[in-house]
Amino acid sequence: MHLDVLDLRNFYYRTQLGRVAQRAIRDQLVRLWQPQTGETVVGFGFAVPLLRPYLAEARRVVGLMPGPQGVMPWPAGMENVSVLCEDTAWPLPTGLVDRLVLMHGLETSENPSAVLEEAHRVLGPGGRALFVVPNRIGLWSRRDVTPFGFGRPYSVAQLETQLKRHGFTPERSCSVLFAPPSGTRFWLRSANLWETFGRRMPWLAGGVLMVEASKQVYAPTRGGLGAAVKRPLKVWEGVGKGAPEPALNRE
Repeated sequence: MHLDVLDLRNFYYRTQLGRVAQRAIRDQLVRLWQPQTGETVVGFGFAVPLLRPYLAEARRVVGLMPGPQGVMPWPAGMENVSVLCEDTAWPLPTGLVDRLVLMHGLETSENPSAVLEEAHRVLGPGGRALFVVPNRIGLWSRRDVTPFGFGRPYSVAQLETQLKRHGFTPERSCSVLFAPPSGTRFWLRSANLWETFGRRMPWLAGGVLMVEASKQVYAPTRGGLGAAVKRPLKVWEGVGKGAPEPALNRE
């Protein structure tokens, strides 16, 4: 089930560990997706801590928050862009979104298939989606002191298989949060060093997976007959010609 929005807000905005996690994931997101002018950027779940770099350049930014989780106004001190919605019905037109980020929205949903169907529906041709989920073999999914300790953790293969079943093509993946989920001073101060070290060591398991996927768009098929008639019958062909005389029987 979805976590409470107040617990998520308190973790990311009022704890040092939450701020460290927010910064690490957001920095990696910006490395993957540089802010572009005129794009529609949407987050589902509790993805708003990642979306602030896009507020200045994007055409619009929308933070979708599922009903069981609850909603809070965001961003602080600016016009609100947060919207309360259901997992199975997002208040967005089909094909509107250029960039879609899901965090604390897929692994905690009771109907992940519906979430992926809505994600596929709202994403436009050429758009990209980024799924941020707990790593099944990481430390962060094994402790419930952070939001990543709740819901269903994934491996890369598990998530990519689920995405393919719902019309997505996985493009690339990475992991973040290599430091332990600890609030002690040493781990908090060395978090940036661990992130730098982890990006250079692909075999090192981070606490959170980030999988980027594109929407599969199939070329329209041509209806009707696929083969052309070599000698088409003309409408007036044979008109005015007499019937051929029957052949005589010869013994």
